[in-house]
Amino acid sequence: MTSGKTEHAGTGEVDMFKAVSLNRVSQAIVDQVKLLLRQGRLKPGDRLPSERELCERFGVSRVTVREALRVLEAGGLIDIRVGARGGAFVTSPTSQQIGAGLADLLHLSPLTAAQVTEARQVFELGIVSLVVERATEEDIAALRDMVRSQQAALDRGEYVMSMSADFHIRVAACTHNPAIEMLVQSFHGPLLMSLLKAQVVEPLMGHRGSEEHSAFVDAIAARDVEWARSIMREHLQRTADRVSEPSEAAQA
Repeated sequence: MTSGKTEHAGTGEVDMFKAVSLNRVSQAIVDQVKLLLRQGRLKPGDRLPSERELCERFGVSRVTVREALRVLEAGGLIDIRVGARGGAFVTSPTSQQIGAGLADLLHLSPLTAAQVTEARQVFELGIVSLVVERATEEDIAALRDMVRSQQAALDRGEYVMSMSADFHIRVAACTHNPAIEMLVQSFHGPLLMSLLKAQVVEPLMGHRGSEEHSAFVDAIAARDVEWARSIMREHLQRTADRVSEPSEAAQA
């Protein structure tokens, strides 16, 4: 029989978990675990009590505990391992997981291509100096490979706008700032949407964009911030012009 005073998850805390009696008990368990994470009483690497112990601590069935653990795992908050040394371990969600969650919210928002491009002008121009300063030789080589793939696809008539979106996301990764990478990952869907709308206006777009991508990589390699910023400014402005929305006065 497990004692009511058992320490859990290697934190030295006693009685961290409380029995729940709400209608959505699995969500109540999830909320408790999230609160413990915010308070620092649970940390990445800590192992949660066994399913049996959690059932006793929360006063619920094993089915309910498993449902809560699945939600926590899907949110990137725990990692469930199997085997003799398995169990549910606290982890930190990756920038891709966080970005995917934000992306879902953005997809549900009524964003226009013009609004997305305006945000890109602020954000992507703002990180140019960090990209130029922090991009490694491996980063530059990866960007050059992407440009070569774009140009080859253009020659074959197989270029798709997702190639451009992927290039801009890879550029942001050159900042080596997880927060920036997370934000850009979340913006992938709206970014692609805005590029596709711009392509409707200019069906042959891609050739000039690929050339600018190549020049931008050259500017990064030369560690020339002003050159890189000038290329990116013109690059984004052309997209902005293509997706610009008529003013209310013009519509009247």
